[in-house]
Amino acid sequence: MIVCIAEKPSVARDIGNVLGATHDRGGFLEGNGYQVTWTFGHLCELKEPHEYSPMWKAWSLAQLPMIPQRFGIKLKEDKGVEKQFAVIEKLMQAADSIINCGDAGQEGELIQRWVMQKAGAKCPVQRLWISSLTEEAIREGFQTLKDQREYQSLYEAGLCRAIGDWTLGMNATRLYTLKYGVNRQVLSIGRVQTPTLALIVNRQHEIDNFKPETYWVLSTVYRETTFTAVMEEGDRGFKSQEEGEKALEAIRELPFTITNVEKKAGKEAAPRLFDLTSLQVECNKKFGFSADLTLQLIQSLYEKKVATYPRVDTTYLPDDVYPKCPQILASMTPYAGFIQPLMADGKKLPKTKKVFDDTKVTDHHAIIPTSVPVTTANLNVNEKRVYDLIARRFIGAFYPECKFEQTTVTGEVRDPSPALPVREGADTYDNDKADAGSEQTTPSLTGRAGGGSVFRATGKRIIDPAWRVLWEKKKTPENTERPENPENPDNPDSPETPQDEERTLPAFRKGESGPHVPTLTEKQTTPPKPYTEATLLRAMETAGKFVEDDELRDALKENGIGRPSTRAAIIETLFKRNYIRRVRKSLAPTPTGIELIGLIREELLKSAELTGIWEKKLRQIERHEYDAATFIAELKQMVTDIVNTVMQDNSNRRVPVAQ
Repeated sequence: MIVCIAEKPSVARDIGNVLGATHDRGGFLEGNGYQVTWTFGHLCELKEPHEYSPMWKAWSLAQLPMIPQRFGIKLKEDKGVEKQFAVIEKLMQAADSIINCGDAGQEGELIQRWVMQKAGAKCPVQRLWISSLTEEAIREGFQTLKDQREYQSLYEAGLCRAIGDWTLGMNATRLYTLKYGVNRQVLSIGRVQTPTLALIVNRQHEIDNFKPETYWVLSTVYRETTFTAVMEEGDRGFKSQEEGEKALEAIRELPFTITNVEKKAGKEAAPRLFDLTSLQVECNKKFGFSADLTLQLIQSLYEKKVATYPRVDTTYLPDDVYPKCPQILASMTPYAGFIQPLMADGKKLPKTKKVFDDTKVTDHHAIIPTSVPVTTANLNVNEKRVYDLIARRFIGAFYPECKFEQTTVTGEVRDPSPALPVREGADTYDNDKADAGSEQTTPSLTGRAGGGSVFRATGKRIIDPAWRVLWEKKKTPENTERPENPENPDNPDSPETPQDEERTLPAFRKGESGPHVPTLTEKQTTPPKPYTEATLLRAMETAGKFVEDDELRDALKENGIGRPSTRAAIIETLFKRNYIRRVRKSLAPTPTGIELIGLIREELLKSAELTGIWEKKLRQIERHEYDAATFIAELKQMVTDIVNTVMQDNSNRRVPVAQ
């Protein structure tokens, strides 16, 4: 008999239906030579300290560090778990072969391997590796089963992660609780949660210590267009009101003359496909969803077969998905109005390296819809919202680039009597610094003889919207935006609107001149913004570095802290520990969180960058590029050093009790 083990009962039923194992035997399904059983996520876990040594049962500084000679696993203490495991154990000990059908990832591999070890499985094991739960994907997966030994490095990476979390968490939590806690308050320290908390605390310190600087911006309105004074490099504006008013009076009665009109053509590719983090970021920005809620919603879409595997960290698709894309698009009938132009008259879908790149895909590809029609799935309102984001990104991947025209208009306010040359560089335009639709705060005012001053305005005109049609907003007769309507994608008001919107300037002609209305506006520099869940996820992804460029962010993912599948849980843990709280949409540290990070002197415990280096080693283990035994040896030494350092602290610092 062949025993298949899935990670959830619902997944087991999907697999059983494909294999013909549909008879419910209580804890497993049977039929056609197969027995299909399941876990409930983690049935096993690493043993508690006292199960290695009775001396580790009581919390004592004298017993630290606690480092077992050999780590062991145990069954979770839960009646339901024990009952299901008894079924699994009986099936596996009698099996001719086993097929590991766990989630295709590091955590899924660890969950099932531990269960098989605990059950004493001795027979050959194969691995099912799929990216969606559609019938087609399951059938294809069973036709391409691999020997489980091919995934040994994946298991080793997962095991090192679990041992690392246990060793650092158990020792550091006891160490800091006993050394700095008050009234038996537990101070939870974690390999990922502590540097994540440090990001939030450090940002709060930056905000609290920020000293605003006042400056004055000179601008003028000519032909209903606001032009902003071009300042010297590094200056936002005038440092004193007196200086600004002097410049204002110098130009008030002089005419405004257009000195240069420059137009540049540009192209803009569609937004990338989603990985889990970018989906969580988008859902937090658009709907206010927490990272944990988004993960639950996309997991549900995966289990309902309308979306692919969610716990991914790539935004690319492999080449072998390309032939399936027409079928997927054809099944997305609610979006037919967008899809028809792509497939009309037998057109071949475009294929670009920005979407399809085998070198950017490892275990799983980007999150996309499946060929299962979403109209057949029973989705709730929030699931529809998430699916709608995924669907539009997928369709947009096959649309051409948006074409636009960027216009930069330079003008001067000067005494018309002298013939003054145009200042060198005044008519040039740096496309990288353009910010259509906003004031330019480009570099004290560039003055010249005769009281002349240079001003600039920028505009952007969409020539061909291309993929932007997927996110166009329509207006009601009252010229107000309608509410979101993800159930009616052919007539949408999508929440995901492309940034850098169109701002059309009037047609200016070089040499034209006329009256203008100058003004001086007082402004202040602003402090850094508090983290939201969206920006915190990005910071975790890039080890605390602020990165907007997609390519650079991809490079930094290797050193991100946590995995895409665990970051939501880490944030929730910080809430549960009362280390952070929500202030509207922002995240703020509590006094306890601030004090905890303040007393941690060991950078390895709180540095996102250093933790990211550790994460990189785990990924290298997965790719056979780093030795698991070396990682564990480094881990043990690091924990020993941390314990010794903290024990030598003779201060009487304490962390206040969490409120």
